[in-house]
Amino acid sequence: MSTSVLGRPLWYELMTTDLAAAETFYTKVVGWTTAPFGDAGMPYTMWMRAGEVPVGGAMAITDDMKAAGVPPHWMLYVGVDKLEDATAHVETLGGGTLSPVIDVPGVGRMRTMKDPQGAPFSIYEPTSPPQQAEALPELGDTSWHELYTTDAAAALAFYHDLFGWNSTETMDMGPMGKYHMFGRALGSMGGMMTKVDDMVQMPNVWLLYFRVPDVHAAAERVKAHGGQVLHGPMEVPGGGWIAQCTDPQGAMFALHHSKA
Repeated sequence: MSTSVLGRPLWYELMTTDLAAAETFYTKVVGWTTAPFGDAGMPYTMWMRAGEVPVGGAMAITDDMKAAGVPPHWMLYVGVDKLEDATAHVETLGGGTLSPVIDVPGVGRMRTMKDPQGAPFSIYEPTSPPQQAEALPELGDTSWHELYTTDAAAALAFYHDLFGWNSTETMDMGPMGKYHMFGRALGSMGGMMTKVDDMVQMPNVWLLYFRVPDVHAAAERVKAHGGQVLHGPMEVPGGGWIAQCTDPQGAMFALHHSKA
C-alpha cells in the first residue's frame, strides 16, 4: 500500500444513543443524505455528501460502552499503513489503546487509541486505497480538526511523530494561549490548543468541523431540531465563520463556512 494513506483523515464516525434521531438531525443541519451499510453486522448508517460520496458513518453506542459511561461522541479515523506498527508507535510515544482491533471485511482494520494526554482517536488500515483523491474540503466534508488538550505543544509533537502532521502556523490568542495549526501537503487542516482554566472540566477531545454553505442558517437549524449552539456563530481569521454545537443526544460537533 502506498504510504500516502499515512496521516490522512479517512473517516468520521458518530456514536450515539439514538441512531434514527441522529439521522434526522444531521440531514437537516448539515445537508447530508444517508445510506445503510449492510456489512457491519449491526445497524450502521453512512453519511453522504453531494455526489453520493460517503464522508462518515453513525452507529448506536453498544451496551458495553454504555456500562463504561461512554457518552455520545464523534470519532476521527486516521490512515496508517500497518495497524500493528502504528499501535506500537503510539505506545512508544506515550499513548495507549482503548479498544481491541476491529476488522471489517472488505473495508479495513481499525483500533481506537488515546494520545499521551488522553484524547481518543482511531487508526485505520484500509483494505484498499481510498476511492477519493485527497482534496480540499467541499460542502459536507469535515473541513477542520481541532484538539482541546492539556498540552498542545506536546500533542503536536506526538501527532507529528505518528502521522507526519506538520506545524503550519501558530497564533497568539492572548489569554487563550497559543493556537497551533497543523497540516499536510494541501495546507492547514486543523489546530490544537491547551485548555484554559474555565475549560478544565472538558475532556481532552477532538472537535470536528463540518462545512456548510452558511453557518448562521445552519446554527438556526441546530436549535430548531433540538441541538444546542454552545459558541457562535463567530468570525475567525481568514473571514470564515464557525459555530460550536451539540446534537440532541449530546455529541459535540462544529460548523464552518469559508469566506469564498
